[in-house]
Amino acid sequence: MKILVTGATGKLGSKVVNHLLKTVSPSDLVVSVRNPEKAEHLKARGIEIRQGDFDQPETLKSAFSGIDRLLIISADGDNETRIRQHANAVKAAHEADVKFIAYTSVGHASESTLFLAPVHRGTEATILKTGIPYTFLRNNWYLENEIGGIQGVLAGAPWVTSAGMGKVGWALQKDYAEAAANVLSGSGHENMIYELSGQARTQGELVAALEKVLGTSVPVQQVDDATYADIMKNSGIPEFIIPMLVNIQSDIREGALEIESNDFEKLLGHPVTPIEEALAQIVSTL
Repeated sequence: MKILVTGATGKLGSKVVNHLLKTVSPSDLVVSVRNPEKAEHLKARGIEIRQGDFDQPETLKSAFSGIDRLLIISADGDNETRIRQHANAVKAAHEADVKFIAYTSVGHASESTLFLAPVHRGTEATILKTGIPYTFLRNNWYLENEIGGIQGVLAGAPWVTSAGMGKVGWALQKDYAEAAANVLSGSGHENMIYELSGQARTQGELVAALEKVLGTSVPVQQVDDATYADIMKNSGIPEFIIPMLVNIQSDIREGALEIESNDFEKLLGHPVTPIEEALAQIVSTL
């Protein structure tokens, strides 16, 4: 059985590969990357490297040839670009006669109001149209997305948010990666949708956990969206990123990431990394 992971040199993809290597022979693993030179370390581990660019569909059909189980990791970029790139990947998988597709989606994609949801809703629909057996891994929110805020706290800044009492199901990328790897290497996951969410917490509850890790008090500054944008701009965040950050805060405030599910633990076979331990792991890398 040949398993292929796209984006395998990225933050999530590399973690998926590492987890797969615990249960799958390197000879059964293939990775598809835009720049094969960046994957030389994987080649040295016995993994086949193929060149595949979501913006160059002609590369994808050959990259996916002979693959039984495919993980499409959602791409970066604006919504329009990502929808096009994902459609290219799904079409290539269909043309290459891939037998199974796992896709990293977002929580409650089919009805979510999250500004990122249209990308995932569209991609899920495109996969469904192929008739290929699938698993939708509806990831909530990576705790690593909060590294900027954690770095600010370590530098003496308050935790700034406009998300109010909105809750998020944060979890570490390594947990999401392990869940994806278990689906790819396991059985019984065909035509399944998994809502992968850690315990839903407010910004204040997240900061309370961070305070325990740091052993110090962290002030939380609740602001409106306009003030949040100004603070992000004054902190040096590139202007083109700020609207996305404001949208995320707004969507959280409206409950878009407040998702309760035990699917995560079912796929992992153990609890999600406890929030204080997860934060401690992140802090140790900063």
